[in-house]
Amino acid sequence: MKTAELTDVLVIGSGFGGAIPAYHLAAGGAKVLILERGPQISSAGFEQDWKHGTWTRVLDLVKGDGMTALAGNCVGGGSVHYYAVSLRAPSFTFERGGGRMWPRSIRRATLDPWYERAEESLPVTLLDWKEVSYAGGLFAAACRNAGRTCQPVPVAVDTEACVNCGWMVGGCHFGAKRSMILNYLPAAQAHGAVLRPLCEVQRLSRAQTPGYRYRAHYGAEVVEAKVVIVAAGAMATPVLLRRSAFGLGGMPGAVGRYFSGNGDLLTVTQMDEGRIADVLGLEREPGIAYQAYPIGKSITTQSLDHTDPRKPEFTRFSIQQCYNTPLTNMLAEGPSWFGVGKKQARREWRSWLGTLAMYEDDNEGVFGLLPPTGAYLKLADGLGLSPLRYRRSANSERARSLVLAELRAILEKDGLGRVMPFTEDLIGEVTAHPLASARIGDDPATSACDEGHRLRGHEGLFVTDGSAVPGALCVNPSLTISALAERAVPYIVRQLRDDGVAVTYGAPAPGGATSGRRATLELAERVISGG
Repeated sequence: MKTAELTDVLVIGSGFGGAIPAYHLAAGGAKVLILERGPQISSAGFEQDWKHGTWTRVLDLVKGDGMTALAGNCVGGGSVHYYAVSLRAPSFTFERGGGRMWPRSIRRATLDPWYERAEESLPVTLLDWKEVSYAGGLFAAACRNAGRTCQPVPVAVDTEACVNCGWMVGGCHFGAKRSMILNYLPAAQAHGAVLRPLCEVQRLSRAQTPGYRYRAHYGAEVVEAKVVIVAAGAMATPVLLRRSAFGLGGMPGAVGRYFSGNGDLLTVTQMDEGRIADVLGLEREPGIAYQAYPIGKSITTQSLDHTDPRKPEFTRFSIQQCYNTPLTNMLAEGPSWFGVGKKQARREWRSWLGTLAMYEDDNEGVFGLLPPTGAYLKLADGLGLSPLRYRRSANSERARSLVLAELRAILEKDGLGRVMPFTEDLIGEVTAHPLASARIGDDPATSACDEGHRLRGHEGLFVTDGSAVPGALCVNPSLTISALAERAVPYIVRQLRDDGVAVTYGAPAPGGATSGRRATLELAERVISGG
């Protein structure tokens, strides 16, 4: 039998949910090993093209039955390909389902100190109007024309280093996007954490070394740990856990259920250059009103008019101006997704305006029969087939219809453009924000983990990635995933101390800032002491 490597903490995945606890635990003195299934690429190694073998090194399109998700596949995980919009979730999202979807201990007010800690650590910057892309300005002008409001978004971007190239989804070549490879991961390694790329954990079982709980199997190697943190992403975490059910003696029923695509709805609008000039009075350069779809940061403005907490559930959503990559633009219906009309629309693609809406969906996704290995069946580089099945409920269907009606009210008013939703005939719905497939909660019947991200029935096993978020947020989820991961660290520290590991809590932000730490120290000590 192969001799197992031993570590205090094994972290599976290196995105937001893995890098954040890895840093804090390594800084506190624990022995930390991070295993990442994808390759390690520096900022200079990210290439600005859509050739096979470039973007496919960092990103997978994972097709399920009814939904396709974008999933990170490199060191840094989703933080490498996200658009860096960093928003706190509205207060009403924590009250969804009559207040029963989230743990009672987690509400917007109680999560705010952890949001602050994450914002300081990334860090996050609020764009001002002079930093907004022309497409973002066009969306703002259309909102104003329709009697709506619009404002710039906060982003985890170094705006001084950003060259506004728009190549965010394939990784930032200029090191301006504040992904995990520029903050938490190097800080964790500076404190002794070991990071191993190209190591995909296939299953977990019980450890055989006294004093250790879990054994992870990857390739021909095994490692045993006292504590395991699963942060492989919402498309992979439930598959890994369910495959491990036999070796661990069962798995909570909520693992692989209640999946949410965050209510993502991507569309493009074919804008009329003449009407932009006549109605909105815009002119980007002499004789050209717009033609700026791919220019600038990917998302720069948003409308939050439909995030009123007094409105009923499934009627609330946000809309952002969004550059949709060529990977998804082919899906736009103009009027169908193929044919002469679509060909004409694609000739004028520089006049498109992309949008991303996020509404309250109904957690309809369920993972079915597991693939023999990995998180999904690998069809080709950058393409996978997932056991996920997703069918919109009546609630989600109604929410989606409200979003489309609002988009048309803004962007088709006075003949400004024609909204072109994406076809679902080929790959179903599309989400860049998979969530909730091993979610936290108070009810064991509907949640896989408790309020401290501890997998039910499995002491020392934590889930800290997007799969732990209970449901759709109506905003981009990266900051909420980060805040929850920050909040989970004290629970993990308490477990390690109970296991006899001399670990401390209280490291500054990776860059050395300390104000966010001051806001959370008392909360953390209360958890660690069991108070």
